[in-house]
Amino acid sequence: MAVIELNEENFESTITENDFVIVDFWAPWCGPCRSFAPTYEKVSEEFPDVVFAKVNTEDEQAIAAHFQIRSIPTLMIFREKVIIYSEVGALPESSFRELVTKAGELDMAEVHRQIAEQQQQQGQSEG
Repeated sequence: MAVIELNEENFESTITENDFVIVDFWAPWCGPCRSFAPTYEKVSEEFPDVVFAKVNTEDEQAIAAHFQIRSIPTLMIFREKVIIYSEVGALPESSFRELVTKAGELDMAEVHRQIAEQQQQQGQSEG
């Protein structure tokens, strides 16, 4: 699957309608972003079940602000609408491939259970 560009019109639907989305926050003036782009494209071809997307932080400042993107490139991985990874910096190809593989192996039932538990604890401490 080709890498898709996200904007305010398609960002939310892309995240909610796909179980596994990786977002690369970048800008045209960012050298590390440009040098990471071929790696991002190459690895995307190896994982056809994963949506690989990019957000141009220059054009989509509202999205970047919503996710508090302060440095680029920033990679963010969503699984079942949950952010399971958010890190600044370009990765070497082998590390990026390993990250995508590990993200795919994550037990999302366990992640959702932990989130529910945390929310319950927060609710009790606030009440």
